[in-house]
Amino acid sequence: MIADKFKDSVSLLVWGYNEEELIKSFLDRAIALLESAVEDFEIVFVDDGSTDRTGAIVDAYAAREPRLRIVRHERNHDVGVALRRAVRSASKKYLLWQTVDWSYDIKHLRIFLELTTHFDVIHGVRPVPERLLSRIPVVRSVYRVKGRSDTFGKAFVSLANYYLLRILFGAPFHDFQNVTLYPTRLIQGMDHQGKSSFSNPEYLLKAYFSGARFLEVPINFIPRSAGHAKGTRWRAILRSIDDIVTQWWRWGRKLRSKHHYDPGQIQRVAEPFKLQEPVLRLVVPLFKDFP
Repeated sequence: MIADKFKDSVSLLVWGYNEEELIKSFLDRAIALLESAVEDFEIVFVDDGSTDRTGAIVDAYAAREPRLRIVRHERNHDVGVALRRAVRSASKKYLLWQTVDWSYDIKHLRIFLELTTHFDVIHGVRPVPERLLSRIPVVRSVYRVKGRSDTFGKAFVSLANYYLLRILFGAPFHDFQNVTLYPTRLIQGMDHQGKSSFSNPEYLLKAYFSGARFLEVPINFIPRSAGHAKGTRWRAILRSIDDIVTQWWRWGRKLRSKHHYDPGQIQRVAEPFKLQEPVLRLVVPLFKDFP
C-alpha cells in the first residue's frame, strides 16, 4: 500500500532555449503531477539564453509559484551545460529531469518514487513490443526505432546513439536517453564533463560504474506537439559523437575495465520473476505499459 504522497523531497529539473510555446503548459503539468505525488518539491528551470518570451513567461509564473526556481544563462550553452547547472542547483533529496516538450510519460511518478526505497536509481526505458519476430536481434532494432521518437529520422539517430554507447561503455541498459530518478547526493558528487546530449548518459554510466543498483521501469516516448526539437540537428549530432568518443577515451574505457559486472545490478520490471516480493507488489500497475 503506497501512502498518499512521497514523504521525501524531490527536484524536477528542466531547461529550455526559446520555448515560449511550451513552457507554461510544461509548468502547469509539472505542478499538477508533483502536487499529486510529493509533499515537498521544487522545479528548477534553466533558461539557456532564450531570446524570445520564455524568460518573461517563467518570471511571471515564478512570481505566483515560489516552488519554481529560475537559473539564467546570458547566452545559449546547449544541453550539456544547462543540465549540469540544473543538477548543481537542485536542493531536494531526489532529482529527475524532464524535457520541456514533456517527451516522456511519467504518469507513474508516485510508484517510481516509492521504488527508491529498494533501489539506488530508477531508470526509464522505452518498451519494445514483445512479438515473435521482435525476439530476433536485428528485427528487434526495427521495433525499437518505431517507438523511440516522433519521426523515423530522429528515431534512427536515437537508436544509433544507443548502440554506440552500448559498444563503447558496455553498460547493459535498455535505454540511455530517458527519465532517471537519482539521489541528489549521488549525482551532485560526480565529475560531470559532457557538453552535449551525452550529458544524460554520462550521469547514468558513472552511476553504473560506481556500483549503484538500478531498476528499469517503462516510460514511453510522447511525440512533440509544438515548438522545435534541437537535439537532432547535424551540428548537435556531431557534437554528441565527439563528446561520446572523447569521454570514453578519458574515463569510460578505464572504468569499464575495472568494473566487475553483476547480473543483479540492473533489474527490470519486464522480468518480474527476478524481483523480490515487496517490489513486485509495487510494480504490478506498470506491467500494462509493456506492449
